[in-house]
Amino acid sequence: MSKVRKLEEAVAMIPDGAVLMIGGFMGVGTPPHLIDELLRQGKRDLTVIANDTARPTVGIGRLVSAKVVRKVIASHIGTNSETQRQMIAGETVVELVPQGTLAERVRAGGFGLGGVLTPTGVGTVVEDGKQRIELDGKVYLLETALKADVALIAAKRADYLGNLEYALTARNFNPLMAMAAELVIAEAEDIVPVGVIPPDSVVTPNVLVDCLVAKERRHG
Repeated sequence: MSKVRKLEEAVAMIPDGAVLMIGGFMGVGTPPHLIDELLRQGKRDLTVIANDTARPTVGIGRLVSAKVVRKVIASHIGTNSETQRQMIAGETVVELVPQGTLAERVRAGGFGLGGVLTPTGVGTVVEDGKQRIELDGKVYLLETALKADVALIAAKRADYLGNLEYALTARNFNPLMAMAAELVIAEAEDIVPVGVIPPDSVVTPNVLVDCLVAKERRHG
């Protein structure tokens, strides 16, 4: 059964106040049409979990600039002056997480784990308010799992069942986030008939994808 939906229908399923995971690294691997539609529909009070907030006019940065994001959980905001400004002004809550720790927290959420133990951040401001655990003479921080209401995923190709294939570094956080959300909406550059994507090229299987929208063109 095809999972292809109209863009506006897919985004309409996202409520105000939702916690979103959005794939991408500086906009690469971020679904642009889904972000455009979030803005067009006027979604508000969003929590965004992502690697970064790109730049003010790029990717997730557009959501920040439109002031529809109330909280950001990311590994860095150094390339987005507007995110920095809003954080300093108290307009947006920003939780900075080391990149590897962020990936592991998302993975833990997708795998049904409560969290992960990591030595990253021990003895720094990163450990403030976190539980320290000593194992075999080494200190770790307990980092809790991250989950989301909705994951917005960008893929290179998809078939009509929702099997996803990624291109090079655009793969980044997308596969992990597709496992850690209650609702997964994928935007594909191309949608092809079932069987066109080689099984070994499928990274995110269709069972994880709830809804699929086309970015450019469709075949079949």
